[in-house]
Order: sequence, then structure tokens, then C-alpha cells
Amino acid sequence: MTETPIFELHRGTVPLLISLPHDGTRVPDAIAGRLTPSARRVPDTDWHIARLYAFARALGASVLVPAHSRYVIDLNRAEDDVSLYPGQNTTGLCPVVQFDGTPVYRDGLEPDEAEVRARVAHYWRPYHAALQAEIARLHAAHGRVVLWEGHSIKGDLPFLFDGRLPDLNLGTAGGASCSPALQTALEAVLAAQTGYGWVANGRFKGGHITRHFGRPEAGIEAVQLEISQRCYMDEDSFEWRDDRAAALTPLLQALLERAAAYARGS
Repeated sequence: MTETPIFELHRGTVPLLISLPHDGTRVPDAIAGRLTPSARRVPDTDWHIARLYAFARALGASVLVPAHSRYVIDLNRAEDDVSLYPGQNTTGLCPVVQFDGTPVYRDGLEPDEAEVRARVAHYWRPYHAALQAEIARLHAAHGRVVLWEGHSIKGDLPFLFDGRLPDLNLGTAGGASCSPALQTALEAVLAAQTGYGWVANGRFKGGHITRHFGRPEAGIEAVQLEISQRCYMDEDSFEWRDDRAAALTPLLQALLERAAAYARGS
């Protein structure tokens, strides 16, 4: 039997790379058999996010999408599993708690440190090596590149945050992962529309990938967009909604076009 690839990489022609590290839903049988019934549904997936960003290929963007669920390993956390949001509830490199605070694994079947290290070697490092290589390729070709981290999450998750999450959550590590000019340009796109609420560097300021790869002084800009899933799908059934996605897509396209234009210097 052929092993499921770790990721799929589409190489584009413009200096824009879309990374979708939580799109995967695959869980190997050896792990799936240890999960709780609720966790087997992989509810904390960034559901349909690759479908939502499918238009990006026509813009000339590169797109990197993993096959496996964040329950196998969270590709947007540091290899050493240092918390991105100290003092707040969060989930780990190999999560043992779901976003609602309930267990991922049946009692006593959580991965030990040796298993975590094996997953890092098998899943995490290849994805990050692909990110690094594609960033380097685009940077060499264009002199600058924008890494766009595409994410989505249920808008009401008391375990992780109070209240209702804004529709669109732009994260630039508090301005450290991209230049002020790019952040201003993206905020202008968001401010010009009235259909969606938004915030910059609110609850979600950018995960490990944004913070690690964003080096604006070297011409590598990184931005995360966390979308509340109600904007394009049904949060309870996980079903895609054509009407909601069709309304959101023009705004996402405008954001990516602006990011690509900035990277091209136009």
C-alpha cells in the first residue's frame, strides 16, 4: 500500500506562498484507534480551508497543504512545544486536549515523548523543510516573498477565548513578522469593506510559522489570517456553504492580490 504523502506543494510563479497547516484530516490507524469517539471526527480541523483558498493558484501563488490532522501533529507549533500564548488555554504540539477542553485520547493512551519526537521527524520536519525551500525559491526569483498563513476556527470556543471571535483576525506577531507598509495595506483592504468584522493582532497574533519565518528586514513577510468558520461553512455540521463562501472569496482575493502586489513592489 502506498503511504499517504505528508503534503502537497503547488509551485506558483508570483512571490506569494499560501501555507494551510491545519487543513489535513488524515489520522493513521495506529493513532486513530486510541482517540476518543469525538476526537475521531477531527473537529478542530481548519475545515475546507484549502477549498476556500483554491482561487489562489489562478493568482500564481504557491500553495502548501498537509495531509494529516493536527491531532497527529500541529505543524503551526514550535518543535519544542513552547506555548505561543503564555497564560492562556491552548493545545500542544501533539494535542491531548480538544478545543472544547475534552480529551483527544482515551485514558492512558496519550503519546509519550518518544512518540512525539518520532512524529516530529516524520511529519513536522518535512513540512517545514518544504516551507523553507519554497520561500527560498520565491525569494531568489523575486527578491521578496509574502508567506500567507491561512487558518480557520469555530467562532465560539470558551476554552480558548472569551466571547465571539471577530470574523477575520489578521496576525503579524504584533507587527514583527511583516513590514508596517504591508500591514497597513492589508488593513486598508479590510477597512474598505463592511461585510465582515475584523481585528489585527487580537486573540490570534500569528502562530509559530508566522513568527518563525517572518523576517521583513530580509524581504520575507509573514501574515496569518484566522477566519471564523461561520463566514463560509456551518460550524456544527462542518458542511461547506456555497453562499457564504461565495460572499467571502472576493475579499480574500483582494487581500492576496494586495499582498502579491506588495511583494512585487507595485
